[in-house]
This record gives sequence, structure tokens and C-alpha cells, in this order.
Amino acid sequence: MNAIPFDTLKMARKLEAAGFPGPQAAGAAEAMAEAMAGAELATKADVLAVKSDLQTVKTDLERTILQTRQDLENKIDRVDSKLESKIELLRRDMTIRLGAMLIASTSIILTAIRFLPLRP
Repeated sequence: MNAIPFDTLKMARKLEAAGFPGPQAAGAAEAMAEAMAGAELATKADVLAVKSDLQTVKTDLERTILQTRQDLENKIDRVDSKLESKIELLRRDMTIRLGAMLIASTSIILTAIRFLPLRP
């Protein structure tokens, strides 16, 4: 950022034309020049450079967000796949256990019927 050029003579003349006394107009112009010398004001080129930098940051951020979204979706798909396989294993195990319980209970009932006394 650059300090902008300031014409102290031109300001002093305008102040004198507006009714300021000569020494007061010169002092005010000098004070304004000193104040503006330390100030760094943005030029159009500075604003355009910052705008370009912001666009670059925006593009990078959008790319990062997109990549993060894709990574998250991939992880969710992997977890979903693992969960489906575990549910399938659980279903199979439950079917086997239920079958085993049915066979055991049928065997117990048949054995109990066998040992019951017959009535004439």
C-alpha cells in the first residue's frame, strides 16, 4: 500500500480563498500532509490483489470442502457395508439358534410323550 500524493500548496490556497489567514492555511495544509504521510491507503491495485487472493482462498476452501464431503461419504459407505455384513451374520446366528431351540424343544416334548403312561 502506498501513501497518496498530497498537494499542500493547493490546499493552502483553497483555505486562503475560503477565508483562512495565510499562516493558518499553510499550517493546516502541512498538518494534513504529515497525517497522510503516515497513513497507508489502499490503491485499486491493492484492492484487486486482495480480491484475487480471496478468490484463491475461496476456491481452495471449496475444493477442501468437496474433498472432505467425498471422504466422509466414502467412510459412511464403508461403515454401512460393514454394518450390513454384521447384521447379516447376526440374522444367520439367530436363525441357527432358533432352529436349535425348536429341535431341542421338539425332542424334549417327544421324549416326554414317550414316557407318559398310556391309558386303557
